[in-house]
Amino acid sequence: MSVVNQNAQSTALTPKMVQQMIVSALSALRLQGDPFDMWWVIFAIRLNHTMSDASGLVQFMMALGEMARGAHAPSVQPVWQRELLNARDPPHVLCVHHEFDKIKNTNQTALTPLPDLVGRSFFFGPKEVSALRKHLPPHLRMSSTTFEVLTACLWRCRTIALNPDPNEIVRLTVIVNARNRFRPPLPVGYYGNACSTPTVLSTARKLCESPVEYALGLVKETKTVVTDEYMRSLADLIVIRGRPNFTLVGCAYVVSNVSRSGLKDVDFGWGKAVYGGPSAVGPEASTYSAATAKERKGLWCRWAYPGPLWKYL
Repeated sequence: MSVVNQNAQSTALTPKMVQQMIVSALSALRLQGDPFDMWWVIFAIRLNHTMSDASGLVQFMMALGEMARGAHAPSVQPVWQRELLNARDPPHVLCVHHEFDKIKNTNQTALTPLPDLVGRSFFFGPKEVSALRKHLPPHLRMSSTTFEVLTACLWRCRTIALNPDPNEIVRLTVIVNARNRFRPPLPVGYYGNACSTPTVLSTARKLCESPVEYALGLVKETKTVVTDEYMRSLADLIVIRGRPNFTLVGCAYVVSNVSRSGLKDVDFGWGKAVYGGPSAVGPEASTYSAATAKERKGLWCRWAYPGPLWKYL
């Protein structure tokens, strides 16, 4: 076998190169459907996140479902136009992006090593969320979304359980769909990765010792900071710093809400899903997925917690 490189010279493929090509192809997109009962089917998909985000993935799955049910073309045409998210020329960073902070290990940023964390799923319905809202002042109970209340409570409880140094800087990153934050918004049908990752900081002492409304205020901040300028600044930073990695250190916590992504509306001809969301997440992350069964409507939260402490929950 051979390929032609940029200099139009024939280059023999080594076994390692072939292996890398196969891995790249498989990691880009993989679909699998498994019936395990006469009434149930699991449809799984593995996607390289550089291709798409949750919204783009749902658009793709909805198109598959429409065509599986007899349509000749998807109702929403895919839009490539990746140049819409290009950095400016010249790039210039005007916003603060804590998700890419350069961390120096000092006494003020001592990093607590994480214990062995065990992931489990919890259900939060109207009854459970109402119980959490009772811990808030009256003016915040109904003005805060379920996502905000749940994230504030889980972040605070998780940090208390991890017991970091009181002076450690703890971080919360929230995945935000930025499609409608651009001016003008990205076109309908854009299926690329248009997520932002705003991050807020607190000392562990301040987060753990303050009432939950302190954490709630920080959660709200992550949702309001994402603007058109913020996204342009983010693209510029990524270019200037050469695609840096996220700053996931110490007790960093990442939250993604896919409950409104549309996964529950995907239909391949078997009916709509009773669950749609990730099958697993990393120890530093939580995901919220919609529970749509008639007897149980709400959110499924995947959460990692120190193993020995599960017995107290």
